Amino acid sequence: MKCAILLAAASLVLCAQPALAQDFTITNATVAAGDGSEPVAGATVVVRNGRIASVGREIDPVRSGEIIDGTGMWVTPGIFASITTLGIVDVEAVSDSDDRGAGGSPFSAALDVSPVINPASQGIAVARTGGVTRASVMPIASASIFGGQGAIVDLGADFNAVTRPRAFQVVEMGERGGRLAGGSRTSAHALLRNALREAARYGDDARLTGNTRTGPTRTGDDVPLDPRMTGRAERDSDVLLSRFDAAALVPVVNGQQKLYVKVERAIDILSAIALREDFPKLDMVLVGATEGWMVAERIAAAGVPVITVALRDLPVSFEQMAATQSNVGRMVDAGVTVAIGGYDSRGDLPHGLPQQAGNMVAISRVPGATGLTWGEAFATITSVPARIAGLADTGVLEGGARGDLVLWDGDPLELDSAPVKVWIDGVEQPLGNHRTRLRDRYRDLDESDLPKGYDR
Repeated sequence: MKCAILLAAASLVLCAQPALAQDFTITNATVAAGDGSEPVAGATVVVRNGRIASVGREIDPVRSGEIIDGTGMWVTPGIFASITTLGIVDVEAVSDSDDRGAGGSPFSAALDVSPVINPASQGIAVARTGGVTRASVMPIASASIFGGQGAIVDLGADFNAVTRPRAFQVVEMGERGGRLAGGSRTSAHALLRNALREAARYGDDARLTGNTRTGPTRTGDDVPLDPRMTGRAERDSDVLLSRFDAAALVPVVNGQQKLYVKVERAIDILSAIALREDFPKLDMVLVGATEGWMVAERIAAAGVPVITVALRDLPVSFEQMAATQSNVGRMVDAGVTVAIGGYDSRGDLPHGLPQQAGNMVAISRVPGATGLTWGEAFATITSVPARIAGLADTGVLEGGARGDLVLWDGDPLELDSAPVKVWIDGVEQPLGNHRTRLRDRYRDLDESDLPKGYDR
């Protein structure tokens, strides 16, 4: 018993330490680069020092490191899940394990998910088993229309999950934004514009007084925290934003932090885009955009990317009356940069993203519907969401890119395919989780595997 405890403790210590990147070569595989191109059979991928060294058919494998025969298998970049709550919720029904929203908090925009992301969460392990290697972790607006600051994470089996903290700010508009703002979309728009103006003035006051900080800092530390500040956000009469919330929105107004706007209805999409007339530096991303196909040309002209859910085709609310599974294909055809983010706006089941993308390929064969080619569909869950997140070297198999790879036993967009191996930054990852352990325990009904409570 003592030995078992020591072994378990040793395993935990090992998992807590960053593993070294491996050199390896995968040969004779079907390779999908993730850049929108179609898969190539009989190709080779070489990984050195945690990065892709070379990809192609006419490559002589370097005889160092592990050589993996990929005959009959597929190699792809890891999946990038754009809408998730990975690591900030364990069980929705247990409030103490749920850090997605903070309805009773005095803060909103200043909330930062990065310190509380739990890399040991079973949600992360399950997603990793499904081929997800990186993700955006998005808070949920609760106390106001602002949800707070999301983070980019990798799903490696260590305690260094956060790739980029405070990567974006989340704001809820549309029907739910109206409810959070007092019962109307008009109030939500007034609140958002006022907040951005207060943040702009807060930043201006900081520059005028010279009371700014430089270097690596935590949330809001790049703007003044001196209580003697006389900026508008400091006055008692300005009750809509606390000093810290105003500070958190300064990088949004300056275009240094992305603004993820959750919106569905066509006119609400256009109203969100129109914000840039008054705040031209906004680096905006639309999240949801169920009716985006109706105004796709104007979204494309504005150069605003979209993260959406692929399989919405029911009018479940008044802001989704024009829902169609052709939404993604029509926006892509219009020139919109589109990533498929999940099953719903909460980011549930990110390991199901290949199914979403696969349906886009199938829809292209339905008369009257608009879908995607295989390459386009796979890009919506790999390179496109990575670019939207600001990681140009991720989600694609090309020289110099991150060594985030998945080896599949078949076409990854088919339901009967599954990952055989997963690497993150060139480090092979474990593919077990609580679900797989339960499956293995009970699949053969061997009573010797029963937990102690069932012993006779």
